[in-house]
Amino acid sequence: MKYYLVAGEASGDLHGANLMKALKERDAQAEFRFFGGDLMLAEGGSLVKHFADMAYMGFFEVATNLNAILKNMKFCKEDIAAWQPDVLILIDFPGFNLKIADFAKKQGLLVCYYISPKVWAWNQKRVLKIKKIVDHLFCILPFEVDFYKEWGMKVDYVGNPLLDAVAAFKPDEAFFEHHHLSPSKKIIALLPGSRKQEILRLLPPMLSVTEKFSDYQFVIAGAPSFKKEYYDQFLDEKKIPVVFNATYDLLTHAEAAIVTSGTATLETALFHVPQVVVYKGHPVSITIARMVIKIRFISLVNLIMDSLVVKELIQQDSSAENISAELENLLHNKAYRQQMLHNYDLLDEKMGKPGASAKTAELIIKYTQKR
Repeated sequence: MKYYLVAGEASGDLHGANLMKALKERDAQAEFRFFGGDLMLAEGGSLVKHFADMAYMGFFEVATNLNAILKNMKFCKEDIAAWQPDVLILIDFPGFNLKIADFAKKQGLLVCYYISPKVWAWNQKRVLKIKKIVDHLFCILPFEVDFYKEWGMKVDYVGNPLLDAVAAFKPDEAFFEHHHLSPSKKIIALLPGSRKQEILRLLPPMLSVTEKFSDYQFVIAGAPSFKKEYYDQFLDEKKIPVVFNATYDLLTHAEAAIVTSGTATLETALFHVPQVVVYKGHPVSITIARMVIKIRFISLVNLIMDSLVVKELIQQDSSAENISAELENLLHNKAYRQQMLHNYDLLDEKMGKPGASAKTAELIIKYTQKR
């Protein structure tokens, strides 16, 4: 069968790649065409557009890049119509993908949506639109099933694909050697995000605390869509290494982490690394978000647990002083650190077992064959 996938950011590329692998295992004739990234490309098929050219986050950022977004959207619609897939698989990225779903549904295509749009966070009435334009919705967060049920929509809960990625991970036994790190110094991981605007706003305050923790070595998890030279502009004279395609290895060895809000917060928790979550957006975007968003937390860890498991430092709170204070607690306050690790154990229980990619692949094939 012909599968067209649309992923617009690094996490979508990861989940899309794992889903493609699972589909190939069940469909020897699988053909893929997609918007995505390097991980999806490694699974085969045709990469139409890289997510690095698409990832805009925040109301202000989207508004100022609207022409580029609309151009990408038009190109995507034309390409889907020309290729005529058996099924369209949309992965998260709702601002873009819900428009594509609307188009595809009108074209008579089967529309599957993997990783539910976070409509529970704001403008919940969008569920009514989703019911009309999405044939099958696959949720990865436990509380989403009840939310959609309240709106009269049946969804499939498949578990969380990050569990698949973590389970499939094979540590690099020579990680320290390969990246010229000191095996005698404990690591503090810096995860500044995968988007340029995130790195611009969050890497500088992350780096501002490094001198206060000279007994540790700080290591930056580089985004695959950037090169080492991009990060050099933030480092000045600081000799802080940047590792690429090795985030899980970095988390395996990290004593603590400073993490940009997003998928990485959950990944860090699954590796049981104590963390502080930071986020900075454009002031206009944050002002609008605070008016319309209906959730208490921004990090996935806290959302899933419905409690403050990890500290969230947003906007002006993500200062060097506040980050340093929280990092001090994570590293040297034994009771504080142990409580977070205990909460991670509870998170593991709530998350369940791996298998989201396999379950989603089986359901997509079943629903496609039943048409």
